[in-house]
Amino acid sequence: MTSTQPERFQITVGSGAAARPIAVEQRHGRMPGILWLGGFRSDMMGSKAMALDSLGAEQGLMVTRFDYSGHGASGGSFDEGTISRWLEEAEAVLASTSGPQIIVGSSMGGWIALLLARKLLGRGSPAHALVLIAPATDMTHDLMLPGFTAAEHEQLQNQGYIDQPSQYSETPYRITRRLIEDGQKHLMFGNVIETGCPVTILQGGKDPDVPQAHAIKLVTHILHDPVTLTLIPDGDHRLSREEDLLRLKDAVLRQLAP
Repeated sequence: MTSTQPERFQITVGSGAAARPIAVEQRHGRMPGILWLGGFRSDMMGSKAMALDSLGAEQGLMVTRFDYSGHGASGGSFDEGTISRWLEEAEAVLASTSGPQIIVGSSMGGWIALLLARKLLGRGSPAHALVLIAPATDMTHDLMLPGFTAAEHEQLQNQGYIDQPSQYSETPYRITRRLIEDGQKHLMFGNVIETGCPVTILQGGKDPDVPQAHAIKLVTHILHDPVTLTLIPDGDHRLSREEDLLRLKDAVLRQLAP
């Protein structure tokens, strides 16, 4: 079954000086739908996001993709980006969907997916399922801060940001003090993580950014919901090889089974 092309539109999130236009692409189809949450500095045209859009076309599913502010086709400054802002945008995009959603989050998007699921559970309308790819839960404090040098810690405090080289881009990744400080408000480890739905985790064994121990740590915090962890021994952080994309599609399809 093949559905029509995705609809492209913008929503405005925030008000006054905090208002920013968020670019969305939404494929209409049956429920449960798929909501894609990308990673830090990624956009909705990446290979995993497009693989899910392709899956939606094949299966006649609703698929919603978007870019966080400061990313891709969305407005707003990347330097003003925080977990609070990007979570607010994810909530606003979710409100544009109808019916239950399978929330698929990659890297930082995995953390935001868990935060969004917790909000939905608190409202009595839990997500249909979560599929998390190398979820970077609590990344600001567990994955970023420990790797900073003493000079970088000083620069972060005095200058307000540091620029770090990235193997994924010719442009250094800017990490701001506001991102680190805001992340403190959303830390999940140390308490039971409630999602109210099944959770599937896909984790690369050769991931240099989110170690497999981090995924295992997440599993130990999800005590009341069914969790499946698939470790891909030769997988990297992106998990964007053809075989990885097939695993992702299969993980989503398994959540559609009655």
